[in-house]
Amino acid sequence: MESRGSAVFSEVRPGLAAGSARDTGEMGLTIHLLEGGAYRVSPENRTFPGWMAEAVHEAMNEAGRSRKLTGKPRTPILPALHRPGTDRAMATLPPTRRSRQSDRHTAPPAQAARVRPLPDTTPLESVATVPVERLVLDRRNPRLVNVDGDATDEEIIAQLYRAEDLGELLQSISANGYMDIEPLIVLEQDGHLVVLEGNRRLAAIRLFREPDLVARVSERRRISIRLPDITDRYRRTLDRVSVYRVAEREDARSFIGFKHINGAAKWESYAKARFAADWYRGGGVSLADVADRIGDRHDTIKRMVYAIYVLEQAQDAGVFSIDDRVSPRFNFSHLYTALSRAPYMRFLGLDTAWAHYDPSPDPVPGDSVDRLSEVLRWIYGSREDGADPVVQSQNPDIKHLGEVLASAEGLAVLKATGSLSDAHASIRPADRRFSESLLRARQEIREASNSLRGFDGRDESMVGIAEDVSETAQTILDRMKKKVRDTALENE
Repeated sequence: MESRGSAVFSEVRPGLAAGSARDTGEMGLTIHLLEGGAYRVSPENRTFPGWMAEAVHEAMNEAGRSRKLTGKPRTPILPALHRPGTDRAMATLPPTRRSRQSDRHTAPPAQAARVRPLPDTTPLESVATVPVERLVLDRRNPRLVNVDGDATDEEIIAQLYRAEDLGELLQSISANGYMDIEPLIVLEQDGHLVVLEGNRRLAAIRLFREPDLVARVSERRRISIRLPDITDRYRRTLDRVSVYRVAEREDARSFIGFKHINGAAKWESYAKARFAADWYRGGGVSLADVADRIGDRHDTIKRMVYAIYVLEQAQDAGVFSIDDRVSPRFNFSHLYTALSRAPYMRFLGLDTAWAHYDPSPDPVPGDSVDRLSEVLRWIYGSREDGADPVVQSQNPDIKHLGEVLASAEGLAVLKATGSLSDAHASIRPADRRFSESLLRARQEIREASNSLRGFDGRDESMVGIAEDVSETAQTILDRMKKKVRDTALENE
């Protein structure tokens, strides 16, 4: 009810819990004007011109309880309104709908426009709710590996599903609905809103809303997406989402960079490096500034960007493709760790003092590009050529490969056998190899002795193996004793 000087909203019940005695499922609000000693229903709040009953109700209630006539849920508003009856706080609430005569009235304060659904125009640097149909995936998302501006939605979603735990997000939405807590960060382009931050969320929402998209991804990208069931109630939370629009991509970089490089939602190293490299080469900012603004060490960011330039040089030269790697996961940290080691720098002809300067494109000399191809092949393998990577883990394989690259003998063995262990063994001093092998042999023989009760006497071939071990050990012992005697005679 509303009188000329005050407002009382008898139908607004934001304090009622679901399932309480007075909870009827669907809530509403009716404005009653007192005129001539009687009340009449009015669609508009007269105390605050332009405010319709639905807007007031939406602002004062949670999302799932306040609905349009269409039955679709509305996004929650976060105004400075604490209790029904604090009518002056209404000045901070946004009018989601206005009467045709509202242009005659005074508009609410500017801050009211910070959270409102606008079907045609999304305000700049403020939060609004928009239809999901207006949102498009970002082809320049740093998470995406080897994706260009012509990539299809199916390709992008397949990558996000494989590498970014999209399945867990789908399960969460299925169980809870879409929790519209943090707005997507968007950039307006050609009438669409490109999602700079929140591509995983958009991908998950679209998979639920577009069953044919699931089929297309499965068919074209040969990936099976398991889409959990979702209730109609939760499905309605996917119609509109909150967004925060920026004017330029650069405007969102500080927030996105901190969140995904040192914040709670950390990216993989390749996404971090791409993000930092794109920011740096965009101009107007140093790597030190980039590192400061995203909260990371300057030397770490520098190594990542340097590795991005090396990787892009190999791809531009046609000697390597990320898509040709053997492992489904792209272990970018292998590369930037290797490039910080002196043996790799010397093998590739890189300036060993590069860490003192900001990186620049094409750092590998032209006559060393073939060597770069070999290094990338040894680190990542080649599906096309059926070659497995010799690096199976960053520690100790990156270190061992570097040591092999510094040895002509080790490099020859690696090229001939494709075995990093054999190549690395070949470069170790003979006395060290002998002592390490003898110690390992003793350990294994002792283990066999402790397990002798497991031999039941039925497999006579095992006896032959033991005899061979004994003869080999005796040969080694005889030759060692002879060398000891010969050394003693030489020293007399």
